[in-house]
Amino acid sequence: MPKQTVLIIEDEPELQEILTYNLEALGYQVHVYDHGTRGLEAVQKLMPDIILLDVMLPGMDGLEVCRHLRSNNSTKRIPIMMLTAKSEEVDQLVGFQMGADDYVTKPFKVRVLIERIKSLLRRANLPAEDESQVLSSNGIVLDRLQFRVSIDGESVTLTPTEFDLLWQLMEHPGRAYKRYDLMDSVMGDNTVVLERTIDVHIRALRKKMGSKADLIETVRGIGYRLRSNY
Repeated sequence: MPKQTVLIIEDEPELQEILTYNLEALGYQVHVYDHGTRGLEAVQKLMPDIILLDVMLPGMDGLEVCRHLRSNNSTKRIPIMMLTAKSEEVDQLVGFQMGADDYVTKPFKVRVLIERIKSLLRRANLPAEDESQVLSSNGIVLDRLQFRVSIDGESVTLTPTEFDLLWQLMEHPGRAYKRYDLMDSVMGDNTVVLERTIDVHIRALRKKMGSKADLIETVRGIGYRLRSNY
């Protein structure tokens, strides 16, 4: 079985070395770039299984790299984990809006980061039989086989995390999910997720849903649910 490929776009030499050492020790093939533009070009050539992307980069910042990757049909489904020293909620929201699947603030524990990488890779490699499904409700259509989303006939671009969140809610309309239960079902129960991270994902998803945003209801003191009637 070929090794899974991790492409790191990060300009801190010490962090490059730490990540490369730990990932290669686990059997991953690692490619490292310290420049945003060159990293973007490398993704398009190598088509890695996952991307670890710093925000502050020379040449092109990580947010712009992320935007380019999500707008390209050949790279839009590659999981992207952003690495940054910016920990404010507004910074996370911008990252998710650009298409990041996860957002890890520095400094971080390498073992926790590895678990989050594994979780994203598991989701990206679900067996085909689990993906060949379509959900349709209230003008929203999700097609897992083709990774397509439409709302009232208009195509909408979601990140893999946003897609899986909406899928989970649409599978059980009316069910109130606790924040952590909802994210466990989407990202795996070995992933360490802060409560505010969950809220940021939902906020980004609602923004993309436009007029259908109020279908996702906040259940005070619990979490979220999708309205069963509209």
